[in-house]
Amino acid sequence: MKKILISALTLFSLNTPLAFAEENTAEALLYQMNEASQQLNYELSYILIKKNSIEPLLYRHAVSEEKQLAHLVYLSGPVREVIRRGDEVSYIEPGVEPFTIESGNMVAPTIPLLNSDVDQLNDFYDFVQVGRAREAGVACQVLRIVPKDGQRYSYVLWVDEKSKLPLRADLVDRDGEVLEQYRTISYAVNDHIEQALSGLNKVKLPEVLSLPKGQVDNADWKVAWIPNGFEPKELNRYRMNDTDRMVESQVYSDGLFSFSVYISQSDNLSLKGQLVRQGRRTLHSFVSGEHEISVIGDIPPATAKRIAQSVTFSQNESTTQ
Repeated sequence: MKKILISALTLFSLNTPLAFAEENTAEALLYQMNEASQQLNYELSYILIKKNSIEPLLYRHAVSEEKQLAHLVYLSGPVREVIRRGDEVSYIEPGVEPFTIESGNMVAPTIPLLNSDVDQLNDFYDFVQVGRAREAGVACQVLRIVPKDGQRYSYVLWVDEKSKLPLRADLVDRDGEVLEQYRTISYAVNDHIEQALSGLNKVKLPEVLSLPKGQVDNADWKVAWIPNGFEPKELNRYRMNDTDRMVESQVYSDGLFSFSVYISQSDNLSLKGQLVRQGRRTLHSFVSGEHEISVIGDIPPATAKRIAQSVTFSQNESTTQ
């Protein structure tokens, strides 16, 4: 009886009210994983496996003085680090001056869905519990995050039954091919990690950059079709250094994947028609009249092509000025 009570209390501590939906245990598990990944003090040592490379990484997370701290270290090659202190993220890379931006998310190869908004994803993805398996030496629950419209990739997740941390994530295309794998080799959950990471609060890091806001209020082009759930971010205009061409771009994200649309005036250097996928990243570019249209992002080739071909222009074209 005592064991049953302890188990029930542990489950309750990692749940949110929506997670008690009996009809969707996969959704409940995602809520538990999301809260555990943001509230526990832990360390994940894992490898990112791509088609032609293997990258070893170390990710540590802690909550200190009610502020989330995280530290990602690339374990091979030149020194590369990403440090998060609350809503500030600093990047340290070779050949580039270290910089800090205001953000709650690292732009880095962390295990997917560590900080995702489950409520937002629930509108556009189905969560399917597959069964049990073993990863990093422990028992895991396996679930799939599958797009409802079939227009984007899916994930298969291995979640530790005890800690609720994600220990493996496979990025899968619509044909079932694995494009990337995040696989944990070892991990730890303890308060010593919080003591170690608390030192980040005393480290002198670059001041937060003031990022320029979008330079374009309205464009003379529009994307007529995007998959449901992708929301546009700021619209930007800039001049390319190597070609001197003016380019307008807009980023779209659904909280899990993202892509960008680029519009410029066509010239002799324009790609007349190209559709390339390398791992998760797709590039589709073609010329339409006087414009070169490119879509680049973490989406399937067919989706990128449909987005690009849906772009239309008004009579007053800002990219030609």
